[in-house]
Amino acid sequence: MATSLGTTLGVATPAVVTPVGTSPESEKDAELQEHEVILSPDFLSVAQITEMLAKDVDGVEQKLATFLNFKSLKTCLKEAILLDYYVSGFLWARSMDFSIIQYLKFMTLLDMFLHNLKTLHTSLEDSLKWLGEVMAEIGPSHLQKNEKWNIFDVKQANAIIDYLKISLFQPYRLYEFLFYSTREEIVIGTETEINEKLQIQEETFNARIEKLKKA
Repeated sequence: MATSLGTTLGVATPAVVTPVGTSPESEKDAELQEHEVILSPDFLSVAQITEMLAKDVDGVEQKLATFLNFKSLKTCLKEAILLDYYVSGFLWARSMDFSIIQYLKFMTLLDMFLHNLKTLHTSLEDSLKWLGEVMAEIGPSHLQKNEKWNIFDVKQANAIIDYLKISLFQPYRLYEFLFYSTREEIVIGTETEINEKLQIQEETFNARIEKLKKA
């Protein structure tokens, strides 16, 4: 999986301070380097995206299983759930008629949420904060700084947030169980845990989602 999009979870990326005597060119270079770190590395390559675009649903599933090196789909619940997560994301992106660069960044975004959850044990709140930071870099708010960095327009950015709300944030406990619990705990405890969590946090959660969409 990808290693990082370059943004510290739950902590805003610090502003770049220009030392005395720094030229506008060097300041621009520093800003460009920071931007490139945030947007890379890509989870999938252009060639892999192109291959999947030529496939039907079954073909996309087979290709992603190969790219992810999943070899036990019939017996491993974890692999099956993760494959469904990525396949569903790719098919949703195809319904949005994304460009290749948009596919690259969207699939990287999907991967990074799971990477951060697995390796950093990120909470739902921290993941929401991180989404806001990343969308500030690849979404429409960057238009005034440099138009070529505006990967997603307002409509697309809001659609991505809505998709993540349903596909990742609402069943967030499922993915926590997936990485930290035994198979039996996943099967028995997930539905109850998710329902209880959502009932407690639904109002705050929805308010934060709407705030992200208006940012």
